[in-house]
Amino acid sequence: MAGAAGAAIKVVIADDEPLIRAGIRMILTSDRAVDVVAEAANGREAVELARSHNADVVLLDIQMPVMDGLTALGELRRAAPATRVIVLTTFGERENVLRTLEHGGAGFLLKDTAPAELIRAVRAAAAGDAYLSPGATRHVVDQLASGRAAARAQQARARVAALSERERDVLALLGEGLSNADAGRRLHMSEATVKTYVSRILAKLECENRVQAALLARDAGL
Repeated sequence: MAGAAGAAIKVVIADDEPLIRAGIRMILTSDRAVDVVAEAANGREAVELARSHNADVVLLDIQMPVMDGLTALGELRRAAPATRVIVLTTFGERENVLRTLEHGGAGFLLKDTAPAELIRAVRAAAAGDAYLSPGATRHVVDQLASGRAAARAQQARARVAALSERERDVLALLGEGLSNADAGRRLHMSEATVKTYVSRILAKLECENRVQAALLARDAGL
């Protein structure tokens, strides 16, 4: 797990605007658990710095020279699969959100995100979870899910059919955005038991993270 055993979470910030990078650095370094190890001005630098610093989390802007953020995301997933990637951008178009999630991004935030929320997202990503800014992207995810074609919904139902009844119950609560603790209370399970179910579900569905599983649950109509 990234940032485990008391070690600081190593973060690379990638944005072509120096003032934006400085602001993000100031926010993140206010948390003693976070160490900003490098800054990149383009996607290519982000990939190289993430690898050389063995970064736990990379914050990527979308519109950058040399290599844009979404292309860099794909490169990072191949070159540094243990590194978690959060897209932090001004542009919240549905296509950007979709591509981020489908390519294994650990989060999607807009640049007007509150500082505390940015820190929560980095901590969540480092812990192996995914984070979407509720105020910025929940409605986009809902639109994406509700607008899926019938063929995609059928495919999702076929994948979900491989789960046990209890696993489908847990997946349905992931689709509602519940945490492990909240899902456990709803299903009268311990948080540890829910976490085990979530790991099993992600493996069976071949999902990178909880957000992908949640989208699949919504596509399947759970």
